[in-house]
Amino acid sequence: MSTPSASARRFTATTLGTARIGPNRELKRAIEGYWAGRVSAADLEVTAADLRRRSWEELGTIGLDSVPVNTFSYYDQMLDTAVLLDALPPRVSAIEDPLDRYFAAARGTSDIVPLEMTKWFDTNYHYLVPEIAADTTFSLRPDRVLAEIAQAHAAGVNARPVIIGPITFLALAKAVDGAAAPLSRIDDLVPLYIELLDHLADAGVEWVQFDEPALVADLADGLAEMAGSVYSRLSGVSRRPAMLVATYFGDAGDAVGTLARTGVEGLAIDLVEGNVDTVAAVPGLADKLVVAGVVDGRNIWRTDLNNALATLGTLLGSVGHLAVSTSCSTLHVPYSLFPESSLDDNLRGWLAFASEKFTEVATLARALRHGRDGEAEAFDACRTALATRDTDPRLRNRVVHERLAAITDADVTRGESSARIAEQNARLGLPALPTTTIGSYPQTAGIRKARAALRSRAIDNAEYQRRMRSEIEQVVALQERIGLDVLVHGEPERNDMVQYFAEQLDGFFATTNGWVQSYGTRCVRPPILYGDVARPTPMTVDWITYAQSLTSKPVKGMLTGPVTILAWSFVRNDQPVSDSAFQIALAIRDETVDLEKAGVGIIQVDEPALRELLPLRNVDKQAYLAWAVKAFRLSTSGIADTTQIHTHLCYSEFGEVIGAIAALDADVTSIEAARSHMEVLDDLNAVGFANGVGPGVYDIHSPRVPAAEEIEKSLSAALDAVDSQRLWVNPDCGLKTRGTDEVVESLTNMVTAARSVRATLT
Repeated sequence: MSTPSASARRFTATTLGTARIGPNRELKRAIEGYWAGRVSAADLEVTAADLRRRSWEELGTIGLDSVPVNTFSYYDQMLDTAVLLDALPPRVSAIEDPLDRYFAAARGTSDIVPLEMTKWFDTNYHYLVPEIAADTTFSLRPDRVLAEIAQAHAAGVNARPVIIGPITFLALAKAVDGAAAPLSRIDDLVPLYIELLDHLADAGVEWVQFDEPALVADLADGLAEMAGSVYSRLSGVSRRPAMLVATYFGDAGDAVGTLARTGVEGLAIDLVEGNVDTVAAVPGLADKLVVAGVVDGRNIWRTDLNNALATLGTLLGSVGHLAVSTSCSTLHVPYSLFPESSLDDNLRGWLAFASEKFTEVATLARALRHGRDGEAEAFDACRTALATRDTDPRLRNRVVHERLAAITDADVTRGESSARIAEQNARLGLPALPTTTIGSYPQTAGIRKARAALRSRAIDNAEYQRRMRSEIEQVVALQERIGLDVLVHGEPERNDMVQYFAEQLDGFFATTNGWVQSYGTRCVRPPILYGDVARPTPMTVDWITYAQSLTSKPVKGMLTGPVTILAWSFVRNDQPVSDSAFQIALAIRDETVDLEKAGVGIIQVDEPALRELLPLRNVDKQAYLAWAVKAFRLSTSGIADTTQIHTHLCYSEFGEVIGAIAALDADVTSIEAARSHMEVLDDLNAVGFANGVGPGVYDIHSPRVPAAEEIEKSLSAALDAVDSQRLWVNPDCGLKTRGTDEVVESLTNMVTAARSVRATLT
């Protein structure tokens, strides 16, 4: 394979990646079975191989002529790349079994702390952050990649392996133990990628895809020269596959021209988020394959085929060869519309999940090659379906728009914070370092069985409510035995912190099987926000007031904030996102007012996704933060100053939004801090944050139970940065995914540690 550009076949239709959890979450169940000892490693691999085969077969049957492989993962693709480059942290090296070593880095063990976890750009997918120390020595471990390629070739698949590129890998990694910025190690990685190219050539690979989404962010402004150098060196290798460099999640800007001047054979460009005119003006594309991402890989709306074909047409005269693709991997959308039997005809006609998106790609590719006439039926069906969005009354609610138009500054303002907190302290009478949890408690087998019985109509709603009240009774009693100061009702009635509310709000549709991966084996079903949002009736008041009736301690009302509901839903694309955020905020505001009227003294409005929606380009960030903060304050400013507002944020890099966190003006902010070792407190202090704060003292995404002494050390570190009168004690996040015994032991240790440190305060 001495001349890659000449020997590699030019493909016409593809996707940049696919989901791996399984259309019915088969991989989730197999992995969790392996963790529990019910499934062997061999049986786990059989499940994985079958899922890969089925995915490749579907793509080929639909008409995609280049199939991405190595997008499969047991946990996370950044972790897989760390394994490929032999860059797992030393603390897992003593574990002999490679699979157990891999999962230890991902989840931790009883005595090993896992890698930090944060959001993948501005999506709701979480990746594991590689750690690069000064003494980290990279080496290539390509066996897993080559095994998947061999499986694909044996099945007759035109396989294109997908590898996270060296720039993105290092840009998203974390320096530890005083090491320099990971990007300073780029010269250590380039030889390994060259070595990988040689292995891929030996394996008969025609094309390899290197993912470089870091090049679409403002971070790319400092990486243009590096990108040019790295890919000139890689493309200068004579014995290799043809190279496709993929950028996505935004406009690649100058990076397109930089990469076009290298010897790479192809560029994959996001034309949903990006600017087609910028791409068309790049002269260096005249001899390149351009993979045009005109089908949205992140949202679930049907592609306007006419508009997409017109976009493709603008590139025909300026690129060497044009292929059609999704804008990014379909990891972020559900598998198929087929199981959604409760969709009405209009709504179904507006949607496209992954399988339908692949069909759109194939349709556009054929129309591009042979003309639209051969695809007239598909184009006509698209036009007819999309036309119904203009007339469907669910998309326009006059009352909602009148409320939005009437919002004033007074509607997003509460009293001065120090005066509020003094009134709240007098009302609540809590000790220093009050202990609490974030909201959810383990979803027991009894809860899951009751929910399934309600769905199948084996029990009626009255029986379901009785069972959920029984669960609440047990959780409240458990918290009182442990000795927590502020209780929660445990959320047994909630399937998900967003879906639960979406099912009760006008303007949303909750899917039956629309699962997507959030991290590891954690899957969620993002609801579809398709119309104007309103709250017909109270959503949580009965549950919270029942829990409060069981105890003399304060019980928090638990709500999900407008930005997080927005971020963890598939959002309508026919109006500004900020308008949808304010509509949701009004619905949550109605709920906070009703909770207060019912006597609830503490209301938590969670916004873990505040950082997630932050635009990748600096020019767009302030406008987003302004409306995001306004939406939160709109949802929480309808109540008296004596009612305490909490919020919660987790698993993001908070530095860029730290000012916005302060501007939320919550009375208490609980925030992930265990994996990042309390670093966020210094950031909060730097912006003058003066309200209550609860930095997470232990990581709930790991099965390890922290000792009381370990939590005491975390609290001591927190007290170095936060006055004891402002410090709360809580875990990093909700406890829904943990086991009851583990939760009891961890919380008991947390309360013991808080009491011990409290006793030392003067």
